[in-house]
Amino acid sequence: MNLLRRLLLLIGLAVAPAVAQDRALDHPNILFILVDDFAWSDAGCYGHLWHRTPHIDQLAQQGMTFTNAYAPAPICSASRASILTGKTTARLNFEFVTKNEPGGQKLDAKTPLQAPPFTLNLPLEETTIAECLRSSDYETAFFGKWHVNAHFQRYLGWSPSHGPRQQGFETAVEDFGSHPYSWGRTSPNMIERRNEFLPDSMVNRAVEFLNRKHERPFFLMISQFYVHTPVRTPYQWLLDKYERLIPSDSPIRKERIRYAAFVETLDHYVGQVLDALDRSGQRDQTLVVFTSDNGGHPEYTANGPLRGSKWNLYEGGIRVPMIVRWPNHIVPASTCDTPVVGYDLLPTFADVAGLQLSDSDGVSFAPSFDNRQWNPDRELIWHFPYYHPEKGFGKAHNDIGVNDFAVSRTLPHSAIRRGDYKLIRFYEDDRIELYDLSSDISEQHDISKPGPKIATELKNRLARQLARMSARFPTPTP
Repeated sequence: MNLLRRLLLLIGLAVAPAVAQDRALDHPNILFILVDDFAWSDAGCYGHLWHRTPHIDQLAQQGMTFTNAYAPAPICSASRASILTGKTTARLNFEFVTKNEPGGQKLDAKTPLQAPPFTLNLPLEETTIAECLRSSDYETAFFGKWHVNAHFQRYLGWSPSHGPRQQGFETAVEDFGSHPYSWGRTSPNMIERRNEFLPDSMVNRAVEFLNRKHERPFFLMISQFYVHTPVRTPYQWLLDKYERLIPSDSPIRKERIRYAAFVETLDHYVGQVLDALDRSGQRDQTLVVFTSDNGGHPEYTANGPLRGSKWNLYEGGIRVPMIVRWPNHIVPASTCDTPVVGYDLLPTFADVAGLQLSDSDGVSFAPSFDNRQWNPDRELIWHFPYYHPEKGFGKAHNDIGVNDFAVSRTLPHSAIRRGDYKLIRFYEDDRIELYDLSSDISEQHDISKPGPKIATELKNRLARQLARMSARFPTPTP
């Protein structure tokens, strides 16, 4: 090796740690907490009257609360696939939950349309958040619910060919934690002592990751199983607490008592993660995002004042909480009213990591962090060409209301929001509904008739967007 090359090598070795340190300072760590079936109004900071969520509420006090945040879909797998890739479910052709094997919907009642065949796996050709951030030298880790591959060996089992490790996550451990999914046939003993919670192995793995020394900025995705069914709890002290707090005349009171205990359990585990981040000394260098994959389950929680619930495109099915904290970049206890959606997360994370994207349906909402008047000229798109429920469709309610606490019939439909206006198109009869969300957040007053200009414009915009995305549609039943 000649002298010049040796000198250059020595200079490179000396500069490398400084360059890595500069990158860590320029590009924040990202902690992304995605929770399951957590309704827009489930947290105290979003106005719930009796749910106790002190850690989530504190996060809101320390950061920015989004009042018009949306999931990309009203159902789990589709929403997660969209979040991971920054693409709409229509463009991904991944609009429903994954299954064990290919096929189509089989309902217990005849319907005029048949839905597209199931998509089982998020294609490896798609670029995920983790793969994107690794190109900017991020360390990536995933713990929790994946649910974008066909169930492998068991319900929610990670695929050896399409799991997190094949989608850009360097560290990934499959673990149900303390959720009832992990109980099997034996339930834990009931716990009477106040403020006592069981250890959660999935959360502990995430905490251990945070406690490590990191040479690179990290992206940690914690995908919680809470508060998805089955809603069962070993905490007698929480059941007793909400027995006192929840009014005696509340509908489905027993279910809501169990669900409130579930919500507080989730909050406890969120607090453990945030405490670990504080103890690691990385709090000020970490962007934290907390949100949900879709609206709440109608048999356990009230989605009101929003209409509908998980599984449909009324506001109760897709509007979700979102809280973002980034010390010295976001004003504490601030709010943002601009509509954002889950497929905006990848562009946002790429933005703060110094990356440019060319293939995303979302936009970065990082400009909202220091400019609460940020309001891009665009529309949000949802596409659900399926029926729900698959079992019990024939007996399900025909109407979708506000806090009706029942599983209703969801028909194939799509939706678009532009500004304050939201249009829903139903494919069985090509019917549309139009709502002005600024004055009708509960979607009770359809203003599509006698046909205002905005209805025609939004219907045409929706059709063009879906065509551009090569969306799949239901077809007539043979």
